[in-house]
Amino acid sequence: MPPPPRPPVAAPAPAAPCPIRVAPSRRRIPAVPRAVSVAASHAHDAAFLRRAADVADRSAGLTCPHPNFGCVIARPEPGGPEARVVGEGFLYAQGTRCAELLAAEEAGERARGATAYLNLEPGDCYGDSTAVSSLVQAGITRVVVGLRHPLKHLRGKAIQSLRSEGIQVDVVGEDLQSKLFKEALTSCLIVNAPLLYRAAFRVPFSVLKYAMTADGKIAASSGHASWVSGRASRGRVFELRGRSDAVIVGGNTVRRDDPRLTARHVKGHVPVRIVMSQTCNLPEEANLWNVHEAYTIVATQRGARRDFQKKLAMKGVEVVEFDMLNPRDVMSYCYDRGYLSVLWECGGTLSAAAISARVIHKVYAFCAPKIIGGVTAPTPVGDLGMNQMTQAIDLIDVSYEQIDRDMLMSGFIQPIPDLSPVIPSADEIPSVDPEVSPYETNIISFYKTWDTFGAFSNFSPHPIDMPDEKGDCLTWPTVEHYYQAHKFVGVDNPQANDIVQEIKQARSPEEAARIGRTRQREFPELIRPDWESMKIDVMYRALKCKFSTYAHLTEMLLSTAGSVLVESSPHDLFWGGGREGEGLNYLGRLLMQLRSEILGTV
Repeated sequence: MPPPPRPPVAAPAPAAPCPIRVAPSRRRIPAVPRAVSVAASHAHDAAFLRRAADVADRSAGLTCPHPNFGCVIARPEPGGPEARVVGEGFLYAQGTRCAELLAAEEAGERARGATAYLNLEPGDCYGDSTAVSSLVQAGITRVVVGLRHPLKHLRGKAIQSLRSEGIQVDVVGEDLQSKLFKEALTSCLIVNAPLLYRAAFRVPFSVLKYAMTADGKIAASSGHASWVSGRASRGRVFELRGRSDAVIVGGNTVRRDDPRLTARHVKGHVPVRIVMSQTCNLPEEANLWNVHEAYTIVATQRGARRDFQKKLAMKGVEVVEFDMLNPRDVMSYCYDRGYLSVLWECGGTLSAAAISARVIHKVYAFCAPKIIGGVTAPTPVGDLGMNQMTQAIDLIDVSYEQIDRDMLMSGFIQPIPDLSPVIPSADEIPSVDPEVSPYETNIISFYKTWDTFGAFSNFSPHPIDMPDEKGDCLTWPTVEHYYQAHKFVGVDNPQANDIVQEIKQARSPEEAARIGRTRQREFPELIRPDWESMKIDVMYRALKCKFSTYAHLTEMLLSTAGSVLVESSPHDLFWGGGREGEGLNYLGRLLMQLRSEILGTV
């Protein structure tokens, strides 16, 4: 299952009309020179595309494993060269309505004849092409796309679908090549840097963050490190955590600082906390073992302190063993779990190992106006084996920001991958970019919602109508909402009823899962006594309702006849296939059972 999502945030207020103006001439002239009109049009497009990237940034940290999507719909003002925003939207979380649909709903009739600006090509994988159909049905006549989708099985498909509907689609760098688009394209690249790095390097986008004194120390010689930076800088760190899917520390940090690694003071989700410890020499009690605040994973060497591993498991901490614990393998594991962005808050030894393994992509360095000295005082990065200044790693696209008394310097170690130069045109894709599965032909795997069969996930955004205990029909936002709530259904306790309503009102299936799992750990006495024996039946009833409600999902399921379906979650050993195929794969089994039942009635 996906990692715990962040709690609901207030929905953004509808955007005020945002005119993009071109200074009109005070004299009447017979015609506007073509070069001028084209430049003005490109200026409009670039400005609205930058706005789409800004809107998409509201998704940051919320959408895993989806990228950050933003859609802005704009149309010319009657009788003038102005253009005005009439609708915008962003993807709130996995399993919620897409940005294109939200923008079209806000625009209403004003969307007819308008232009939609997308920071990224839609990657609809729920079988109904909602993103494309929303724009078509809204009456959009032109779409400007900042980037083609970097994932091969989605790249170019939405663009081709839009063009087949008679909509003009202009892609920056292909159809729009003016220098005016350089800044807009950069905005699109940055807002989806996590997805681009993931697609190019097959690891999550990794950010190394540290706070140091003016003389480059992250702690005193004694190891004391509270506080190097000021309150305002610490607030920025909470924001960085809120935009990340996971936070990584080493064993030394746990032993020395006993951190919580939450995004407190910031309304948003709390990332998964990962502790890397080769020997598992960790304290018996630590803030990170409190999984009510956030989920915790301990990555360790195979066989290390097995008794202690069992104690951690009893506390709800997940332990993952590696044959050889190193940053590259841990990042590969995070990639398999669907993480997009990882924040490293470790000490110098682990940060040096991560940089040497080439899994760090960006650095955030908070510099405080303090000097502490000390020959043995730790520094942010340990030994990299460099003996000359010419070997130093140069940061790219460096920026500086004053945060109260501190200075924040940030920059990329590796440039953002721009995959557009090697992307074939839409006409070439069917012949040169066929979809390739890494699995055997008779096995169909799904897990992340961007997978080809992502609609099979219990997190997909398909509402279901299910009868309650009284026989009344209730609408549930997703299968996962229904499943999590039914852990508490039928329990004669007002608090259990409150939890059911809390889950039902969750804004996304990720939030429903987080609430259900958290409440289950906090209040085990409120779980229905027959849950372990009934949970498979509860899931099956919900799945059966989902596939009987949506004909296109039934067609997708029947198209897999003869294939084995595997929910390839690497960490769920009950519903998924597990990391090494050791999972029970009950979700895949139920889907195959449902497929057999449907085929038997056709």
